Order: sequence, then structure tokens, then C-alpha cells
Amino acid sequence: MSKRMIESEKLIDKTKLYSLEEAVKILKQTKKAKFDETVEISIRLGIDPKQTDQTVRGAVSLPHGIGKTKRVVVIAKGEKIKEAESAGADFFGSEDIMEKISKGWLDFDAIIATPDAMKDLAKLGKILGPRGLMPNPKTGTVTFDIAKTVKEIKAGRVEFKNDTQGIVHTILGKISFDENKLIENAKTVITAIASLKPSSSKGQYIKTIAISSTMGPGIRINTSVAQS
Repeated sequence: MSKRMIESEKLIDKTKLYSLEEAVKILKQTKKAKFDETVEISIRLGIDPKQTDQTVRGAVSLPHGIGKTKRVVVIAKGEKIKEAESAGADFFGSEDIMEKISKGWLDFDAIIATPDAMKDLAKLGKILGPRGLMPNPKTGTVTFDIAKTVKEIKAGRVEFKNDTQGIVHTILGKISFDENKLIENAKTVITAIASLKPSSSKGQYIKTIAISSTMGPGIRINTSVAQS
């Protein structure tokens, strides 16, 4: 490990489960990089990720955003395109946007689509799917309520989905955020994921929680305290 990483590791007791407040305080102390590192939360769930009915997927608006403004694309028809423009979408259109994407254009962070545009957009699934960009009703990105969704995403709404190991990873903000903002964002994410427990999932649902920064070590959190 690098000298910086060794110093950061000394701040953490690997045998201890910290409260969310303690973990965020230590996380701030590990800041060594010259850039504003991203803070991420990882939550391991007691689900079988091979079972489609146990997939945990959703979206949540963080009270303090994520520290950056997302570039939003809206694919719609008729008046909904004008609504997207008025709401502040970075790019909007229909066939013209889909043609650009089919040719490799991916200079954006999120796509919102109206239900009547999904049939055509589905043809780009092989491009958008692996990158986590395909609109989905479960995350609220397939909707006729364009204005509200554009504003939420640009204000700091994040999407999440468990990976093949049953772990959800998502952003909490930047390490430059004050402690209270990171704590409140974390509580919002934990609450949202806790509310999505699949009915077919048995036993302990939230098994482990850890937070980390881009260049820092993971800090494990006491799940019982965090959920309460």
C-alpha cells in the first residue's frame, strides 16, 4: 500500500463497527487526495441476486445532492419535448437523439423517456443497458412527468441496483461536504433501500454497510444502529 493509504488505515479499527456519525468523521480525516473525492456507500443485502423477484432497484433524491449537476437527456414526442426544454434538460428530442446514441454518442449521465418512446428506444438496449443508462419505470425514468423528473435528477437524485453479489453501491456526495450533509444523504439512501426488501427475501435483509471515498479505505458501519 502507498504511504497515504497506510496512514489512512491507521485511523480505522477493522474489528469495530462504527456508528454512521463516527464513520463520516473518520472518513473526513482520511482525505489526502488533491481533488474532491466522491463518497460512496456499499450495502450488502440478504437477497439471492439470481432470482429476478429479489432484485433491489430504485431511485432516491438526496437532500443535499451529489456535488455535481447531471447531464440529462429526454427522449419524447410532441409537447413533451418542449416540456423537457423548459425544465432544463441538457438534450431533448426523439429519432435524432436515438440516432446519435446508435452512432456512439454517450455524453450524458441519465436518460428520461416517455412511455410512448420506449418501443423505439428499446432497440438501443445493447448500448444503454450495460452502462446502466436504459430508462426504467422502477427508477422513475420512464414517465410522462418530464419536468418533475428532470428537476429531481439534476438536483441530485441517484439510481441504484444490486450487483451480481447482492451489493448496492451508490454515491453519497463529495468529501468536501460537511459531516451533517453526508450523514443525512446516507440516512436517506439506507431508508430507501430498507423499504424495498423483496417479499421473497428471508432472514436478515441489510447485512453490512460500509462507506468510503475515492482514494480512501472502507469504513464498516453498525447496521442495527444505522437502520434505527
